[in-house]
Amino acid sequence: MRDFREVKAWEKGHLLVLGVYAASSGFRREETYGLTTQLRRCPASIPANIAEGYGRDGEADLRRFMLIATGSSNELEYHLLARDLGYPKADA
Repeated sequence: MRDFREVKAWEKGHLLVLGVYAASSGFRREETYGLTTQLRRCPASIPANIAEGYGRDGEADLRRFMLIATGSSNELEYHLLARDLGYPKADA
């Protein structure tokens, strides 16, 4: 079985998760179940899908999970609209 922890994309995705959690910690309380949750869910899905893809059998599964991770990356890009809303620390 391949070790996903050795994959640079997984490592960067993990660091992205940590950064987004830190940046979103200052969001307004009323966004707890809105933007904050969405913004945190997207980056967490990126390294999770990379890890799952590496745990599957075969290149086809790996490619599929990498595409899902890419989709989560695109979703995160949209949810970074928090910057446009003037949320604190959203540019971190």
